[in-house]
Amino acid sequence: MSQDFNLIAAIDIGSTKIVAVAGRKHPNGQVEVLGVEKTSSIGVKRGIVLNIEETAKAIRQVVSSLQERLNIKISDVFAGFSGQNVRTMKNRCYRSVNRGNEINTFDLEQLLQDSYRTIVLEPDEKVLHVIPQDYIVDHESGIKEPVGYSGQRIEGNFHVVIWRNQYVHNIEKCIERAGLRLNGLLFSPLAASGAVLSEEEKEAGVVMVDIGSGTTDLSVFQDGILRHSAVIPFGGNVITGDIKEGCAVLQKQAEGLKTQFGSALGTHAREDAVVTIPGIEGWEPKEISFKGLACIIQARMEEIIELIIHHIERSGFYEKLGAGIVLTGGGAKLSHVAELTKLKTGLDVRVGSVSRAFSNEEEEVLKSPAFATSVGLLISAGQYPGSQVTREQVLFDDVETEEPVREKKSKHSAGKNRKPKKEKKLEYITGDLFGNLRRNIAGIFDERDTEM
Repeated sequence: MSQDFNLIAAIDIGSTKIVAVAGRKHPNGQVEVLGVEKTSSIGVKRGIVLNIEETAKAIRQVVSSLQERLNIKISDVFAGFSGQNVRTMKNRCYRSVNRGNEINTFDLEQLLQDSYRTIVLEPDEKVLHVIPQDYIVDHESGIKEPVGYSGQRIEGNFHVVIWRNQYVHNIEKCIERAGLRLNGLLFSPLAASGAVLSEEEKEAGVVMVDIGSGTTDLSVFQDGILRHSAVIPFGGNVITGDIKEGCAVLQKQAEGLKTQFGSALGTHAREDAVVTIPGIEGWEPKEISFKGLACIIQARMEEIIELIIHHIERSGFYEKLGAGIVLTGGGAKLSHVAELTKLKTGLDVRVGSVSRAFSNEEEEVLKSPAFATSVGLLISAGQYPGSQVTREQVLFDDVETEEPVREKKSKHSAGKNRKPKKEKKLEYITGDLFGNLRRNIAGIFDERDTEM
């Protein structure tokens, strides 16, 4: 490989599969996907790492396969996080403006630090992202870019993404036991949105729904900003379980029925069509009706869609979604799921594929919504300054991450009497979501409002 290649690597830890992806960032900012490898995941449930050893073993295996295939050495990676224990809250804080009453980037940085310090956490919780929504200068509200405004007081509205320390540490342990160094954690739903959503869609108003195996993640964008998000603790695995029980078949047979013959709309299934599957040893083969299979799938998908509708309504942006809904994740590959979603929500719906990266070797991966998060992690990692190297066959060697801004002490902070915990130099980032603001601040403040 040439020495001027900017190589990046990411790990997507899911409930049914673990994906390793490596790519190259070109001078024009485009990310080229060089290779993708996947393996089964048996230590993760609903997005949460439970069995550290099994997950570490799977990561070692998939990274080894990718290294061998591409003839590279992967030493550092970025990883994604999501799961049912992610929660969010809204927060507002304010501060007085000094230095001639003109707001600058220092004021915004201090306001973000103040927001972090005023958050009330449970003992085992960690703030992973503080996400600006808009600002109020004196009595002028709805300001997106307050730098340069004149005023005596600035207020900020923020979404805060929170996760439990235990689950963060579990990911760190898995990466370390796999012989790798974790360069940063990225919020998976935001990473996926960066891969499949256009800036025009985010501006017009759009909901990205990532139907994974263990959870369904929802993110609402409007005016280019992430406004709301939620983690629904149901995904494709629940549908598979319904088929297993309803058709009295094995788990692997149920998964095959879903992916090969399933439909999310019973009205689209033929009444007279059946599929015959082998019986358990000593038992006769079994015939499964396409119609019955579709009805099982539709019933569960309608439950998931009702929860999606609930969260869109709670966001307050239901009537402002000019670009409708974009479906990603493995569940988006289910036949007629887009039609059912449109029927239930009344919104335009499309199935998303990766549009903000290219590949000469992995074109099929970019076309599949199942790999949107994996490639999105790679794209987001590529936007992080520490993710680029110039030495042959080494990813992120000797790169040091900055201390998160939130750990610095501020005499203006509302929480100045609370001593922050000492943490590793590990960044929690989601990519370049806020343009100039993110470039002026340390890069740890991203946007997402996730609630159960």
